[in-house]
Amino acid sequence: MWEPEHDGFPPMLVGYMRVSSDSDRQSTDLQRDALLAAGVDARHLFEDRASGAKDDRPGLAKVLAFVRPADVLVVWKLDRLGRSLSHLLDIVNTLKERQVAFRSLTEGMDTTTASGELLFHVFGALAQYERALIRERVVAGLAAARRRGRIGGRPPAIVGEKLDAILGALDGGMSKAAVCRNFGVKRTTLIETLARVGWPGSNQPSGK
Repeated sequence: MWEPEHDGFPPMLVGYMRVSSDSDRQSTDLQRDALLAAGVDARHLFEDRASGAKDDRPGLAKVLAFVRPADVLVVWKLDRLGRSLSHLLDIVNTLKERQVAFRSLTEGMDTTTASGELLFHVFGALAQYERALIRERVVAGLAAARRRGRIGGRPPAIVGEKLDAILGALDGGMSKAAVCRNFGVKRTTLIETLARVGWPGSNQPSGK
């Protein structure tokens, strides 16, 4: 089980909230109420108003810089924190290395407990399983396309190792916009390719 080093400071609950839009239609009120009820001090709440898939989340950067050893980072739901399962696990692993615990209220995940630690390891295994399934679908889809000669319309613009690298980057938490910049592909081409191979989340807006 997780055993913190207090480093001279009393442990503190620190909350992080996120909604996917800065419009008035979405509010952090529900998350705020849940975090306050869990014991988080209102002065120790951080928030973002941005898609979970975006790389630039200043609120997340601030809360990760703020937490100290023995603190507990608390979120309302797991999907408020990570861009993807693998990104979530990266964050929680980083927190663990810094002697910071993690708690998700909705899923009941708490890395300060033995059951929470077990659940975290299960998530890690699921992330590996998810990556394997994605690659398996890509290989099967490309093989089927080769058997038919083509999939109709224009031939696929992203194939082979480049496609594998792009899927790996997306699965690792890179946003679609960042993929377009780093791999030199157009957004429309990327979206069409992701839809063709059945990548999860291919129906999200192209900037995410």
